[in-house]
Amino acid sequence: MKKLAIVITHPIQYYAPWFKLLAIRGRVKLKVFYTWSQTSDTVKDKTFGREIKWDIPLLDGYEYEFINNVSKEPGSHHFFGIDCPELISKLTEYHPDAILFFGWNFKSHLGAMRYFHGKTPVWFRGDSTLLNESGGLRTRIRRLVLKKVYKYIDKAFYVGQENKSYFKKHGLEESQLIRASHAIDNSRFDDDTHKKYDIRAEEWREELGYESDNILIVYAGKLEMVKQVGFLIEAFKIAIKKNTKIRLLIVGNGPLETKLKEMSSHTTEIKFLPFQNQTKMPLLYRMSNVFCLPSKSETWGLGVNEAMASSRPVLVSDKVGCAKDMVTNGHNGFIFRHDDIIELVNIIQDLKLIQLNQMKARAYKNVQNFNFLNIVDALEKELLNIDQYK
Repeated sequence: MKKLAIVITHPIQYYAPWFKLLAIRGRVKLKVFYTWSQTSDTVKDKTFGREIKWDIPLLDGYEYEFINNVSKEPGSHHFFGIDCPELISKLTEYHPDAILFFGWNFKSHLGAMRYFHGKTPVWFRGDSTLLNESGGLRTRIRRLVLKKVYKYIDKAFYVGQENKSYFKKHGLEESQLIRASHAIDNSRFDDDTHKKYDIRAEEWREELGYESDNILIVYAGKLEMVKQVGFLIEAFKIAIKKNTKIRLLIVGNGPLETKLKEMSSHTTEIKFLPFQNQTKMPLLYRMSNVFCLPSKSETWGLGVNEAMASSRPVLVSDKVGCAKDMVTNGHNGFIFRHDDIIELVNIIQDLKLIQLNQMKARAYKNVQNFNFLNIVDALEKELLNIDQYK
């Protein structure tokens, strides 16, 4: 049986389920090597400013090992935050037919990619895009560096159109690129008589004081500059002068929390909730009428997948990486220019419940095309035919 090794920093709620699916299908043998050993129990998130322990299982159903990280400042936010002297030897002992790396910009990940290049097929998964490039000397230097890095890669599993363009710009050929779109566990957001998501969401909505004819816009994520939550608040404050039925709920924590609350202090139609863990998210999306992601830089935006899996349309900026793949303007959501507040104001003030309700089924249908099975199929197909290019 062909063996696949996966190298990734820490357990992540969007990846662990398809690791499990890959393992239980039994077509290939899988082992995941986690390089940020300090996260075996919890993840300390700097932006949220707190330690996060996910309330869904992330280590069930597949083989894994935490490799000792000796970094003096462990973390996934800088190159020297992942320093695992044993990584190469551990991978060698496993003797995989291919190694899939998540992220190159860590000391041990890049070192292992260089070591195994030409010995074992090196695969890569990342979701970077060109959407936020500013040009100039810095971009040209970065392009040269990345082209050298990606020469160590045999195959890249791209997450969407913007990500594919990024890989091509940095030297990868069409034959090296395999589509494996970002996905979530869609079934986890489905409702049934046991989960009672719709009923519980409606109860939560009523507890927060929303009326049935209110149009509730929800943002859920980190409260940091790149997310442009302040931009959304300003647009909302203008739009509500025309559309008095709209409401805005901002969910999350982060460095801008105090500032954003001050911006909203005189607008009672704007409310805040703290970070909500994974089991609450299906309720949160269903409580909304539309989910908004106004970021000025977002490699994909998996909250869009979650909202659509909850049968909710979305409102996203043109800098959200998944927009081109997932959102058809006016059909299952809306796309606005990230720096055009008037365009966002016009969309918000024109929102109508009847239109948003019609979009629900279209959003749900669309997201079913973005699933874990497609990712697993792509990996299995490449691994089972690996002798062709090994």
